Amino acid sequence: MHAKALIVSLLLLASAQAAAQNLIRNNEILESDRPEAWAMNYFVASSLLTSTGDAPSLEPGQWMVGLDIAQVPRLSHDEQRIGFNGVKYEDLNRSPVFGRVRAWVGLPAGWVGEIGYTPPLRIEDTQPRHFLSLAIGRRLLERGPFSLSWRVFGQHGDVEGDITCPASLAGIDDITINPYGCHAPSQDVASLNYYGTDLTWAWSAHPWQWYVETAVARTETQVQVDAYTFDVHDRSRLVAHDVLPFVAAGVQREVGARWTGGAELLFVPLTVRRNANAPSQRDDFLDLRFQLRYRF
Repeated sequence: MHAKALIVSLLLLASAQAAAQNLIRNNEILESDRPEAWAMNYFVASSLLTSTGDAPSLEPGQWMVGLDIAQVPRLSHDEQRIGFNGVKYEDLNRSPVFGRVRAWVGLPAGWVGEIGYTPPLRIEDTQPRHFLSLAIGRRLLERGPFSLSWRVFGQHGDVEGDITCPASLAGIDDITINPYGCHAPSQDVASLNYYGTDLTWAWSAHPWQWYVETAVARTETQVQVDAYTFDVHDRSRLVAHDVLPFVAAGVQREVGARWTGGAELLFVPLTVRRNANAPSQRDDFLDLRFQLRYRF
């Protein structure tokens, strides 16, 4: 009897473990105005590699380095209800800022190369990974204090965190608090990739410069879910592609021979359909950005 009981117990345990490992992969390509796609575009917008002025005048091999800090506006509770086509609330207000270190190098024939990198600092259980941006451009036209610059740019970067199953809910048995049965903090990965081109009109009156940038970016974003909910291991992938026009306007000022500081406003028009039965509506992105540069 004891042997039979042991065998039955082992079978039940094996069955329970198999059930606990049920795997689902609901991969979707989203319409650009789905709430999940809107959220991905929103955070792409916070990381856009704007020109921050005209293409700097650098001799071949000459370097300039800088620090970018961009505000990430807080989302309301309704704006964070994006999961399952606007049904599930997601905790998206993790970091109030987005930052990157940035460098410019002079190339032959007046071209300027740029590289930007966001360090993998963990904030509120989210962490950027391999966050790299690149650009190349040059001045197309100079007429007295006026200039016109052109660039192409792109970014590859991931953010990992407990987006679909936050640590604050994991393991709570009360279904009113934890309605989706999160067993453990999820390890979701959001890819915020894009490439684009821009034109920047600038007017300089030493030590000041005012500028307006108009641009368009092709976004190629996705979220790879990795969450344990109830008896399911959710490995669904949500993919969204879009084309985002944007405009930035700012001012910068030289401080001494080597330092330059500046600020700008970035506006990205976005649309969203908050649920399957709702009409599409505008919910745009607007933020304030700061930069400090040093020329070698």
